[in-house]
Amino acid sequence: MSLSDLFGPFLHTLRTQRLRTALTVLGITWGTAAVVVLLAFGVGLAAQMKKNAKGIGDGLVIVFPGTTTRAFAGFPEGRKIQFTEDDVAALRRDVPGMEIVTPEYQRWGVPVRHGTNAGQPLLTGVEPGYGDLRNVLPEPGGRFIDAPDVAAKRRVAVLGDELKTLLFGDGNAVGQEVMVAGMPFQVIGVMQHKQQNSSYGERDQNRLFIPASTFHSLWGDVHVRPILYRVKDARQVDAAKAAVYQVLGTRFRFDPADKDALGVWDTNEQTKLFYYMFLGFNIFLGVVGSFTLIVGGIGVANIMYVVVRERTREIGVRRALGARRKTILTQILLETFVIVAVGAALGVGLSSLLVWLASLAPIQEQVGTPTISPVVMGTTLALLALIAFLAGLFPARRAANLDPVECLRYG
Repeated sequence: MSLSDLFGPFLHTLRTQRLRTALTVLGITWGTAAVVVLLAFGVGLAAQMKKNAKGIGDGLVIVFPGTTTRAFAGFPEGRKIQFTEDDVAALRRDVPGMEIVTPEYQRWGVPVRHGTNAGQPLLTGVEPGYGDLRNVLPEPGGRFIDAPDVAAKRRVAVLGDELKTLLFGDGNAVGQEVMVAGMPFQVIGVMQHKQQNSSYGERDQNRLFIPASTFHSLWGDVHVRPILYRVKDARQVDAAKAAVYQVLGTRFRFDPADKDALGVWDTNEQTKLFYYMFLGFNIFLGVVGSFTLIVGGIGVANIMYVVVRERTREIGVRRALGARRKTILTQILLETFVIVAVGAALGVGLSSLLVWLASLAPIQEQVGTPTISPVVMGTTLALLALIAFLAGLFPARRAANLDPVECLRYG
């Protein structure tokens, strides 16, 4: 059977039902575009939020000193915990699975000046591993604090990008000198701009980082606040957290079950929260878009019922000449898929245009860049295939079950 014989009567029926056919195809087109665009925005927003969340660091756990709320081993409640570098060393030594453990010193109100430009950023004393742990990465041409800087107690500094702009404007900062509390420090790096939707103390863009040893020698601070660490295997985060409470509980004589003795910020939990939140968000968007497709599918089913009704005599003749029910069923289903495929192709084209236009708008930092991912496209096509099958199945079964004699008497 030629294509003209196969689709000729079908196309003739569609031509006689131009308005209904056009509205049906338009419904599938709009439904496809709705699903693709909504899911594309969901993917873009999820990616942007994850990027912002990682601004504070990947797999990072931050431990703050707290206050005991239980009496333990003869010590009363209400004792304040204060960390030192000895506690940092104990965590490195006694907690298994640690990839990196590093202290952080903080001091507010320290004046920083270059020429006539001045500010009071959060002065932060750190060790070399801090940059990788907190995603404080230097721009090309600069570097972060290294081991020789710490060993020699060098007066070197890394500037947050906003602090650099405040002090140097558009000029080059690396190799220049800034005055920190009246003391000269050489700028060795400027932090690359990053999205950061959470912080403690201050956003990194407004910080000034110097070697922890230099900080300690100039300001005399012995108390670390906070301690930061990352484990080698993310599956061991909970075990490492329990070990941290055990080790520090032993050192400070507090009950390891006293969770208020330490303030623990586990960004891994935040990552899990984002995952489940956006999974639900994308499912919601998919369901909302799917309702539009379902309405389009109902339109397809209606037009196929019209096709079956107007081709009743033709179906009767074909059945009388020996056509099997399976053949009639398959043909009606195939014709249904043709209608859905045309609408889907137009919908994909429309959604691609809309997503491209949205990517040009200055909204990336807020909602991310909408992205038609393979998952989005695969989900949409699978949904279209299901709707096409269901929309064509019932008209096709009706056509296949028509009595040839009654068909020949029809009309």
